[in-house]
Amino acid sequence: MSSIQTSRRRFLKRLSLAATAPVVIPNLLSSASPNSKLSHAVVGCDGQGWSDLSNISSHPNVNVTAICDVDTARMSKAAAKFPTARKYQDWRELLTNEGDKIDSVQIAIPDHMHASVAIDAMERGKHVYCEKPLAHEISEARAMGQAAKKAGVVTQMGNQIQSSIEYRSAVMLIQSGVIGKIKEVHAWSGATFPRQGRPPGADPIPKTLDWDKWLGVAAERPFKNGIYHPFNWRAWQDFGTGPIGDFMCHIMDSPFKALELTAPESVIATGVPDDWAQNEKWNTENWPAWATYEYDFPGTKWTAGDRIAVRWYDGGKKPPRKLAGFEKDDRQLPGGGSLFIGETGNLLLPHVGGPQLVPYSRNKGLTRPKLKGRSHYHSFVDACLGKDKTTSNFDFAVPLTETTLLGNIANRFHGQKLMWNQEEMKITNHSDAHALVHRKPRKFA
Repeated sequence: MSSIQTSRRRFLKRLSLAATAPVVIPNLLSSASPNSKLSHAVVGCDGQGWSDLSNISSHPNVNVTAICDVDTARMSKAAAKFPTARKYQDWRELLTNEGDKIDSVQIAIPDHMHASVAIDAMERGKHVYCEKPLAHEISEARAMGQAAKKAGVVTQMGNQIQSSIEYRSAVMLIQSGVIGKIKEVHAWSGATFPRQGRPPGADPIPKTLDWDKWLGVAAERPFKNGIYHPFNWRAWQDFGTGPIGDFMCHIMDSPFKALELTAPESVIATGVPDDWAQNEKWNTENWPAWATYEYDFPGTKWTAGDRIAVRWYDGGKKPPRKLAGFEKDDRQLPGGGSLFIGETGNLLLPHVGGPQLVPYSRNKGLTRPKLKGRSHYHSFVDACLGKDKTTSNFDFAVPLTETTLLGNIANRFHGQKLMWNQEEMKITNHSDAHALVHRKPRKFA
């Protein structure tokens, strides 16, 4: 049996087990590398992959051993910076050939292929840094959590801003009771990826691109120049996870941390564009350019009641300005961020900005936490070397990813409340919606 067939069977087996297994999220401990330096492999070399690689490799105890991209043209920068790194176009060959030479793998490729690579790497005992969201399907995210627990490896999701002083300060302020217990949360992003159905015809496939491996577990379709690869895959249901997938794990992570949220018990897409909803060519191929959602979570010790509503807006939609106390002037909410509504006041956390009490007059005399800088990337390396713990490991990242992906099921049944049973990994009141929790992956060469 070939190594590629073995990899495929492993992946299918993990998805099958995840579909029936209860969620048991690992409390991952640091696992020391057997070497004094971390031998690191890269799957996805350009774009966010290049950013991740640049940051991880800036740690003095990292050796970049192997690099891989299905498009060899996108390996040029990494190959120039790491001339001794061995080059691959198939991640399965990399993991097979480099299995005894690498300690960790970073994954920055289209969402639909995250789980395939990550699970194979973890089953080989490799630490994994995987971009957000962890997976394309809920069943894949669950399988990744189970694989991480079984392997006992270090993991980190690529929601890098979580490690910033600003976001960590917001979590500490909320948990210090600066606005009392939290009554509701609003979070939003300006991200949008509007597309209007699959274009006709096919374009010549670039000689540098293995299109079949790029498609991977997704259904076959013709190559179209600039439509999918290298960036616009985010707009397509087969490959990306749309606006909510692109940013919820970046912005909702602070509410998850601050309130110690677990899993929602229901979600409803309260709004989507009318033209998207009414056009089957769009709504079966593309994600909506914007949507609004309401999640209902069990309360925690940080919430005012035994339930808490968490609302998400994207594509330029935002919560009402009056919630932030801006109705009496022309100030606007930032393009992305989160707003905590507390018993004694509100706290605004702009995306990549410092937390502020609103109205702003309340910030006078506020004592802010004094925190040291922390690198999301270097903490991953240090954890792999047994010197630290990651803060966005899969025990945290799996429930956040599942919450994100539930939104993308809800937007296709907008206006209908979907009831979610996390333990059974099941949408209990809607069989058609539940069918989207798991997708059968395509076999590819």
